[in-house]
Amino acid sequence: MIHTRIEREKLEDVCLAPCAVRSSASRGRFYPEKKHEYRTEFQRDRDRILYCRAFRRLEYKTQVYVNEATPDHYRTRLTHTMEMTAVGRTLARALRAHEELTEAIALAHDIGHSPFGHCGERELNELMKHQGGFDHNIQSLRWVELLEQRYPGFPGLNLTWEVRAGLRKHLAGQPGAELDGYPIGPHQGLEAQIADVADDIAYQAHDVEDGLEAGLLDDAHLRQLEIWRIAADRAESDYTGIPRDQQVGVTIRYLLDMQVEDAIRTAVKRLNAYQPQSPDDVMKCPERIVAFSPEMQDRIAPLRDFLFRHVYWHPEVDGANREAVRMMRRLFLHYVEHPETMGRRAQARIAEDGLWRSACDYVSGMTDLYAMEEYRKFGLDRQEG
Repeated sequence: MIHTRIEREKLEDVCLAPCAVRSSASRGRFYPEKKHEYRTEFQRDRDRILYCRAFRRLEYKTQVYVNEATPDHYRTRLTHTMEMTAVGRTLARALRAHEELTEAIALAHDIGHSPFGHCGERELNELMKHQGGFDHNIQSLRWVELLEQRYPGFPGLNLTWEVRAGLRKHLAGQPGAELDGYPIGPHQGLEAQIADVADDIAYQAHDVEDGLEAGLLDDAHLRQLEIWRIAADRAESDYTGIPRDQQVGVTIRYLLDMQVEDAIRTAVKRLNAYQPQSPDDVMKCPERIVAFSPEMQDRIAPLRDFLFRHVYWHPEVDGANREAVRMMRRLFLHYVEHPETMGRRAQARIAEDGLWRSACDYVSGMTDLYAMEEYRKFGLDRQEG
């Protein structure tokens, strides 16, 4: 028996929580399109993101360690996104939220990231400080709403209102924030909140794992942290006598599990307290539904500080990132001075967006590897020497 879109939508009515978004109740797309016979609206959104060029480029963009100089098994922006999406699906299923909407928001949340991670983002923001600045969240919106060119008849990916609203997490808290005439705050919808928390959960656990792999951290170092000690004690209780490297791997898994379990318990408690009966009710609740408990927040805060001090700002990491960003800055200024050397599509947008924004779009869309290749291709390394 064929499972059609209409049958899937009926199943959503039965399985999803009252406050979850239904595909059939989507506020639609900016440019109207005929509905698909077998896929729901959010399935289509997810697939459009997976197939777009900006998503594929995440494979060679920095998560923590510059792509060119690290082993293949370290996380990139793509693998982080995939791991975050998996966490989001777990949370969405447990809370009876819409999994595919959660997945679409998660998959698209970082496609506007620049090369060379947050160091690259800060440098582009500095370069663009008199031109409107740069923020990877806003840039993700530019890609899905404007810059991707895959479909005839409209720019961008023409995603549903719910996905586009879910990508506006830093705008939702602004008073009166709207999208296409509909409010997007003061809190985001359930699925967008899930994606946001899933992002934190994924990087907090997995950046520790890569830090251990890189030799920047060790178990004794991490035992300064209460949250690590709890996860390690749980691992030792459940698995005794296994090799040390496997013990650490189990501890990482429990570090992730603890955060997931806490987020689910906290969300259930708030759902029971506020009883939201629609997606709009979630947005109007006195507080976020999906969040960590105060106790977990107190345990996570030292972990975040620890990662900044011992991983993100470690001399080996920070030095490599600074060198890469220096190259990116010189490359950006080269394109401003010689716009004819940018790609065809970037040059075509200069008339509408201006030279600096077009150069910013072009550079921010690059992978680490391509930015380095362009830097060398134009002889910028030799000019500086």
